[in-house]
Amino acid sequence: MTADLSFGFSSYSFHAKLSTGEMTLPQVIDWVAASEGEHLELAVLGDAADSPIPTIASDPAYVDEIRARAESAGVPLSNLAVGANFLTEDEAELEAQIQRVQQYVDLAERLGITRMRHDVVAHRGLDGDDTPLFEQALPSIVAASKRIAQYAATKGITTSLENHGFFVQAADRVRRIIHAVDEPNFRTTLDVGNFVCVDETPEVSVAQNLPYAMVVHFKDFYIRPADADPGEGWFRSRGGRHLRGAVVGNGDIDLRAVARAIRASDFSGYAAIEFEGWEDCLLGCERGLANARRLFETA
Repeated sequence: MTADLSFGFSSYSFHAKLSTGEMTLPQVIDWVAASEGEHLELAVLGDAADSPIPTIASDPAYVDEIRARAESAGVPLSNLAVGANFLTEDEAELEAQIQRVQQYVDLAERLGITRMRHDVVAHRGLDGDDTPLFEQALPSIVAASKRIAQYAATKGITTSLENHGFFVQAADRVRRIIHAVDEPNFRTTLDVGNFVCVDETPEVSVAQNLPYAMVVHFKDFYIRPADADPGEGWFRSRGGRHLRGAVVGNGDIDLRAVARAIRASDFSGYAAIEFEGWEDCLLGCERGLANARRLFETA
């Protein structure tokens, strides 16, 4: 078996320019069209009406403009990624979260997107052993994700959770949720780099979760030991290691081994570069895509 990947970008890779207004989303779409990229994922950061990435508060005319621009540029919109938090004992709050994510399913449909990633908890860096809290949160996470997946199925949309945000970043927790939800259109957005945030070995965890992958994110990190002193600009893994975003192929993750695992699988579909490094984002995207293609072709 040989995996067949369509390489593109997450809009999060362009966050440095989108957030300052240096680039608009239509300009990003045009840049992707002129690049070697084949698609663009839209990553929503908050629900603001003036967000450059369409949100549920956006003017419908702007949503239609983005869909039309992508179609005319020949850039498929591959995935809509949104935040969500089902870690609550407040039933009204949980219901509000479910309905909000269902509105994003509607937005995905309007954008012509058939894949959507939603988080299941907020980004919480909980100290110590959070296993009891995970067990407590699991029923509401599963119930909410199941309702959303069933709603999305009526629109031909596949939903997913990502190994993302520490609380559900480990490969086994992602799989446990997928199996518990037990809907054919509920899968995972598989970020090959995020496993290092919880000190897992990416090539091992990627291989474990590939059978459930809807979309793959290519990402890289520089990794330094917990007792190192690399200075500002780094964050810590669950176990205390220092991490910093890198151009795909420039960091310390064994992406060649990851590429071999993907090639050995039957995964085919969208692979998005998610650049989080210090370099200019256009340079990071261009070089990251070239490196990802080379790694995949030579793995």
